[in-house]
Amino acid sequence: MQIDVVLEAEAGDRLIAIDFLVDNIDLSKSRLKDMMNKGAVWHIDGKGRRVRLRRAMSDLKVGDRLEIFYDDELLAIKPPLPHLVADLTHYSVWDKPAGLLSEGTDWGDHCALPRLVELYFKPRREVFLVHRLDREASGLMMVAHSRKAAALLSERFADGEITKRYRVEVLGEPTEEEGVINSPIEGKTAHTRYKKLKYDPHPNRSTLDVWIDSGRKHQIRRHLDSIGHPVIGDPRYGEGNKSHEGMKLKAVEMRFECPITHETQHFTLL
Repeated sequence: MQIDVVLEAEAGDRLIAIDFLVDNIDLSKSRLKDMMNKGAVWHIDGKGRRVRLRRAMSDLKVGDRLEIFYDDELLAIKPPLPHLVADLTHYSVWDKPAGLLSEGTDWGDHCALPRLVELYFKPRREVFLVHRLDREASGLMMVAHSRKAAALLSERFADGEITKRYRVEVLGEPTEEEGVINSPIEGKTAHTRYKKLKYDPHPNRSTLDVWIDSGRKHQIRRHLDSIGHPVIGDPRYGEGNKSHEGMKLKAVEMRFECPITHETQHFTLL
């Protein structure tokens, strides 16, 4: 069952969020509260500001709008949990499991890293996303806990000052021990460097270390597929590389100078 609707509060409506929803949506109060808690209800005030509405007892004003995105199958998903690698107060580093989103969607955020990080810390902290990792991929991700830290870290990522290494399994064996792929992606420059670690003839897979100095969408996956060695388990790119094991792409190392303490930070999952 899916519901995608926009409702506007009018004079005479009950102006407590959960009461308003009960009066206008044919779902039980418990389901409505669960939907709110999981980030599938958006509040748009008279100034056009749009935020997720989680508190059932929030006050509404006449003219406020609520956007409801209800999908019972999506809301029933129990996400895999991330593992805290390091807490640096201003930001934290996590091992994101495959299947967890880097950010939420209109339909909810309970399966996204920022929301799970928000729920992890007590008392709760602000959470700001500073970079992304594909849903199917796993490994190191960083989130900021202040606007200042988010701005500084985002700048480091944008300037390529954070070195990231990925461990990837691909179909077949690259002819070169090391290589660089420079093919543009969507008209933008993109560089992917790889080093072959080993080749297993059965089942015809190579393990690579990969570095990128730009963050184009699906860059590693698209570049490796372009040279005939798609990532094992990639659901979108490549032929003959499908696998029930999931996608074999993991962010395993991150090194950078902390923009707050100016100390070198190094995290690895190896």
